[in-house]
Amino acid sequence: QIFQPLHSLRAAEKELLPGFHQFEWEPALKNVSPSCNVGIINGLSGWASSLDDSQSDTITRRFRYDVALVSAIKDLEEDIVEGLREKGVEDSACTQGFSVMIKESCDGMGDVSEKHGGGPVVPEKVVRFSFTVMSISLLLNKDDEQEVTIFTELKPNSELSCRPLCLMFVDEADHETLTAVLAPLVAERNAMKESSLTVSIAGLLQSFRFQFRGSGYDEKMVRELEGMEGSGSTYVCTLCDSNRAEASKNIVLHSITRSHKENLARYEIWRTNPFSESVEELRDRVKGVFAKPFMETQTTLDALHCDIGNATEFYKIFQDEIGEVYRKENPSREERRSWRAALDKELRQKLKLKPVMRMNGNYARKLMTLEAVQVVCGLVPSEERRHALRELMKLYLEMKPVWRSTCPNKECPDQLCRYTFNSQSFADLISTAFKYRYKGKITNYLHKTLAHVPEIIERDGSIGAWASEGNESANKLFRRFRKMNARQSKAF
Repeated sequence: QIFQPLHSLRAAEKELLPGFHQFEWEPALKNVSPSCNVGIINGLSGWASSLDDSQSDTITRRFRYDVALVSAIKDLEEDIVEGLREKGVEDSACTQGFSVMIKESCDGMGDVSEKHGGGPVVPEKVVRFSFTVMSISLLLNKDDEQEVTIFTELKPNSELSCRPLCLMFVDEADHETLTAVLAPLVAERNAMKESSLTVSIAGLLQSFRFQFRGSGYDEKMVRELEGMEGSGSTYVCTLCDSNRAEASKNIVLHSITRSHKENLARYEIWRTNPFSESVEELRDRVKGVFAKPFMETQTTLDALHCDIGNATEFYKIFQDEIGEVYRKENPSREERRSWRAALDKELRQKLKLKPVMRMNGNYARKLMTLEAVQVVCGLVPSEERRHALRELMKLYLEMKPVWRSTCPNKECPDQLCRYTFNSQSFADLISTAFKYRYKGKITNYLHKTLAHVPEIIERDGSIGAWASEGNESANKLFRRFRKMNARQSKAF
């Protein structure tokens, strides 16, 4: 490979960059240039320069969405051919074209400033937008709409299957800049929904249609993109209209009602206030939608952050149980601090679990185990409370694989069947034994875990596969490339 003449190496390199493959859209994409050889572009190309008065020369770099998709399809060329061969489908049967399912993920990263370098001190935050090709299926004939799946991404949460599309130096909370930067992506995505792509696979021209599912977002980002109030809002859920008080009374029985379309309609009501209501009445009418939703997301539950959110909640329950909060009214800060110290000390000694500033995935996985509960039970005085804690964790561990696994129907069918029963038992337990914590309130992820999981799985087939993990683990790579290691101390 290395000893080839330079010009052929250069050609090989070019092949690997997105934008080298010939392709065509039918009908042509609105407001997108038809040229195929487009590499990395400035994400703000086309904006007037007023947006670019930040200190850095470049706020954002991205691939053009259609070019990146073509590149991904060409990367999977061998898999497609292999899949057709396995399913025994002739090339001539591909007349109806392929249907490609894309998962989109987007995540903000705090503090990626250069750690040692004399540059200006800018509070650098980054937002990364990426996509994963989840599956490719083939429509055999139009009449019976029978689809044959010829490619399925086996590791949808690996950073290897997660392809970066856009990197921006933007704070994810800065709604205006975020919308400005993502607007061209949204426009390209909308154009591609209406159109089909023609590109050569194994020497034959094939057509592809794309479906997009924005499911790799954490709750903060979903609320941002769909124009909802922040996660501390009384409207506890991004899937249903329930408020916190209702959700803590009726823990299990909710169904998914929110959608992008409905959020848009609600924003219109918020903007125009057709019934001339007061702010409170209006807010209740639109259920906390107060900004324009600008990107369609798939209403789902993010498995990774669900893990983290629930582990945070259990960590607090452990502290409350050590301090026997169910007996006393509002304990002092000092008391709480001493319980936390006792809990951390015990976890560190018995489980080698170092205390963390912010709960992360790895800590959550270690904390949510029966061993951890055993350790905590060592500090809980009453046997009755110890029993309740063990029971709570047992039920949680029964439920967890259902929303963690990539394919729950195959991987944990029994737990899937028992999910509704388990979530009901869990709800009964927290509303009796732990009612001191759940009087009129419940955390967002606990509500979603108990109320919405079976319905999402029935609709999408999986929750784990659609999570944001691939994007999250690629964040680590991004830090590597920036030569700054994860959140290290700033003092040198």
